[in-house]
Amino acid sequence: MPQTIDLNADMGEGFGPWQMGDDAALLDIVTSANIACGLHAGDWDVMAATMKNAVAKGVGIGAHPGFADLHGFGRRRMELPRGTLQNLVRYQLGAAQAVAAAEGGQVRHLKLHGAMANMAAEDADLARACYDAALSIAPELIIMVLAGTAQQDAARALGCATACEIFADRAYNDDATLVDRRLPGAVIHDPDAAGARMAQMVREGAIITESGQRIPTRIDTICLHGDTPSAVVIATKVRQALEDSGIELAPFTGARV
Repeated sequence: MPQTIDLNADMGEGFGPWQMGDDAALLDIVTSANIACGLHAGDWDVMAATMKNAVAKGVGIGAHPGFADLHGFGRRRMELPRGTLQNLVRYQLGAAQAVAAAEGGQVRHLKLHGAMANMAAEDADLARACYDAALSIAPELIIMVLAGTAQQDAARALGCATACEIFADRAYNDDATLVDRRLPGAVIHDPDAAGARMAQMVREGAIITESGQRIPTRIDTICLHGDTPSAVVIATKVRQALEDSGIELAPFTGARV
């Protein structure tokens, strides 16, 4: 049986008349979309338009909640009481579910955004709090986790449906966390390099870090950041590199970790 992989992108991150990324073009390439829920980026109209387009193109819809930090694009760390954090996740997931239903679709998965995701990748208790909150209102939801991190540990402890993710356009530390965006080389802009490294990681079943270390891991999906200028070109090259390696693109199944 051919090896399969899902390709996802973060999108729906425009606001009012301000466009962020080329979501329409990405939706012709990816198989899953992580759509901003209006607090770190996006708004109700952007969310509705993005979800309507995803439904039309048969792309799986995911809620992409983050901190309420529109000015900082959700990339600034915040310390919140557990209950507040959980309500923040529920609030955004609920909005995503309502808008998806109105556009004839449904929210299939959830992926944390930005600083919230990075903190959850380091802290299994924080990750579990976020996932518990989401599952409390959507028990069948597939939780997308950063492969090899505390996010995956939290999902394993919960026994929930899970998709393990690696990044096409981000460099890795030796603990499977992402290199800080403030550091040189943290974001990969070369489409050919991104495509080649993704095909290699999927073939090897491992994250390849900046130091060249291999971290064996389950890989279900590859992410592209829709806000990067070369996102569409990177997505195209990654898809091509995967297909050239005999790897088929298909939505993840959400198997338990």
